[in-house]
Amino acid sequence: MREDIGKLILRIMLGGMMLFHGIDKALHGITFIKGLIVKQGLPEELAYGVYIGEILAPLFLILGWKSRFWAGIIAFNMLVAFYLIQVANLLKVGDNGAWAVEVTMFYLLTAISIMFLGSGKYAVMKG
Repeated sequence: MREDIGKLILRIMLGGMMLFHGIDKALHGITFIKGLIVKQGLPEELAYGVYIGEILAPLFLILGWKSRFWAGIIAFNMLVAFYLIQVANLLKVGDNGAWAVEVTMFYLLTAISIMFLGSGKYAVMKG
């Protein structure tokens, strides 16, 4: 039972925190992301995938519906974000003494953890 509560907390935490990023993009647009995508020589339409990784995936993760799959989507989203924005900061320390990529890595590694752990008992559909 304690493990299932831990999995629920992990899902709600990751999904809830990631959802704030998605809501911000829904309200303010993704022009910045489109620019990063185009700069890499890719079609700007790929930037719309951020809505899947930061709105749909977090919502389904919170519900616990196919959590392993949706956590994988978030992990992929964070790998892309790391590549587009953070790769140059991998070996840097931020202004407050923290690892410069710690937030990105926190989301990425939490998503990977959920991929291994699954939903737990308290979920719409385990997995």
